[in-house]
Amino acid sequence: MSGAGQRVVVTGGSGKAGRATVRELLDHGYDVLNVDLAPPPEPQGRFLRADLTQLGQVYEVLAGAFGVVHLAAIPSSGIRTEEVTFRENLASTYNVFSAASALGLRRIVWASSETTLGLPFDNPPPSYAPIDEAHPLIANSSYALSKVLMEEMARQMARWSGIPIVGLRFSNIMAIERYQTFPTFWDNPRARKWNLWGYVDARDVAQSCRLGLEAPIAGAESFIIAAADTVMPRPSRDLLAEVFPDLPLRAAISEHETLLAIGKARELLGYAPAHSWRDHVAAP
Repeated sequence: MSGAGQRVVVTGGSGKAGRATVRELLDHGYDVLNVDLAPPPEPQGRFLRADLTQLGQVYEVLAGAFGVVHLAAIPSSGIRTEEVTFRENLASTYNVFSAASALGLRRIVWASSETTLGLPFDNPPPSYAPIDEAHPLIANSSYALSKVLMEEMARQMARWSGIPIVGLRFSNIMAIERYQTFPTFWDNPRARKWNLWGYVDARDVAQSCRLGLEAPIAGAESFIIAAADTVMPRPSRDLLAEVFPDLPLRAAISEHETLLAIGKARELLGYAPAHSWRDHVAAP
């Protein structure tokens, strides 16, 4: 499948992941509409202000689109109260899924989260490593709980509508400038154990969103989206041995390989992360 003028709505297109995704889609020939509550810092394609908690507005912005990349959300716990985070994120995603189904869009791609896997891995710790999509879903915040429920909502709505719904469980999304902060936690592996030292470059997030629109997917599928490596200069096996010494290792891992397994995304989406902090900061 090619962009070739296909109209795609990107919700939350003014955010960090959204801006990268809008650029990626424009570069691949899509006709992109950014729908957000605030315009992007720099003009990029078309922008329309809309409140996605209002179903009528969602119908209006999605009408006539080929697909939607739904990235708009309160992006983590601690920004708003837990109840507001849960209610607004769940309601806006329901509205997008519902309107897209009723309007007959061809594809829904949406931002799930690594938090569904049990972050921050305190109670309980991970069941095994590398963590893959078969790992139990464990919600430790209202934000994570909303994402777990959205994944079930995606399964049911894909069954009702026949529209493929692609959920992307993004790891900690990084812009290039954030890589300069990585050395500050290299001396303490426990500082980043909360997501098994994972991250993903915003440009690779954008790649995964485009592939979610294009890959031959049926039904509802969820994919872990992470960089190919960890945030640490130390070998991944050494990190596990120090911080999670009893954790079963279910697959062979290379020296700095991510512990958030991306094999399913590689196989079914064609995802190939192209960016690493190692391209911008010298490892010790």
